[in-house]
Amino acid sequence: MKPDLFEAPDYYNLDELLTEEHKLVRDAAREWVKRDVSPIIEEAAQKAEFPKSIIGGLAEIGAFGPYIPEEYGGAGLDQISYGLIMQEIERGDSGVRSTASVQSSLVMYPIWKYGNEEQRNKYLPKLASGEWIGSFGLTEPDHGSNPGGMTTNYKDMGDHYLLNGAKMWISNAPFCQIAVVWAKNEEGRIHGLIVERGMEGFTTPETHNKWSLRASATGELIFDNVKVPKENLLPNKSGLGAPLGCLDSARYGIAWGAIGAAMDCYDTALRYSKERMQFGKPIGQFQLQQKKLAEMITEITKAQLLAWRLGVMREKGTATSAQISMAKRNNVEMAINIAREARQMLGGMGITGEYSIMRHSMNLESVITYEGTHDIHLLITGMDVTGLNAFK
Repeated sequence: MKPDLFEAPDYYNLDELLTEEHKLVRDAAREWVKRDVSPIIEEAAQKAEFPKSIIGGLAEIGAFGPYIPEEYGGAGLDQISYGLIMQEIERGDSGVRSTASVQSSLVMYPIWKYGNEEQRNKYLPKLASGEWIGSFGLTEPDHGSNPGGMTTNYKDMGDHYLLNGAKMWISNAPFCQIAVVWAKNEEGRIHGLIVERGMEGFTTPETHNKWSLRASATGELIFDNVKVPKENLLPNKSGLGAPLGCLDSARYGIAWGAIGAAMDCYDTALRYSKERMQFGKPIGQFQLQQKKLAEMITEITKAQLLAWRLGVMREKGTATSAQISMAKRNNVEMAINIAREARQMLGGMGITGEYSIMRHSMNLESVITYEGTHDIHLLITGMDVTGLNAFK
């Protein structure tokens, strides 16, 4: 494994916008990625295995529920700190960031926001420490961009609920201890249920043959007459707005995370352009290569400013879902374009595992699709600026 020589680009001195705590949190995550992720992630991706050995490290740097209050085991950090941690983890690998995003925003967040005190105290400390890993069940085989059409359902059986249905494309599913599952009751209202591994009829088969997010475990959640205790229903919010609120938090994290992947590709291409000699000089001296690098750093800088401003608004509680959608869509598109350009700059070496670029490029093909596809986020912005609903 080549040494991790990453140097983060900061063309507009954005560090001046960060507090000392922000920088400490970011730098701790950055050093952990260099030490514990970079040396093993390429082999994990080649083998299509999630490196479970890093779960403890993710917990130590506060990646599981960074903004969850300390009384429940979280780090009690602000939204910009959460974003910076996601940025650094995705600089290492999008699949590892996916594991942290799901744990934080799609499992811990709904239990914290929509659960009761008993549920918070039972689940959150174990999730924050990494003792338990969770998954989030919303997407179904026939309902992706239209989650409101879900068919997963539960019936009130008196002393318990009976859950039936299936979810797919679920990060962490193969080894999760719990799943926050969204299902319709007998009136068609969507509610969240906490399903625990070991409940009879609950299975989590793994999804194989992925070309993307290979170092992340993806699977299905299958419910065949699963008896769910009534105390496992999240009581404080129902309707489609409940899971969409979780997705707001996750999409916000992705907006930051994608910057990390882009920065890694840019940094790799920049270093390579100074070392690779052709026609008697480094390729970085050619105009076309400088054009690529100049455009990369410009787009990264714009994305950094967008994410930082969104973080300020989210901390104040003023960020809208549409604003979060814009940042997710823009920053992921920015990252995937930079990955493709950086791959070209490295020529044939760009497709090898000796460099991270091709892995980032493949991973970002998933990131641009999950948590709302690129096109869906465009329509969310379109609806917000026109007031006209293109979904109906």
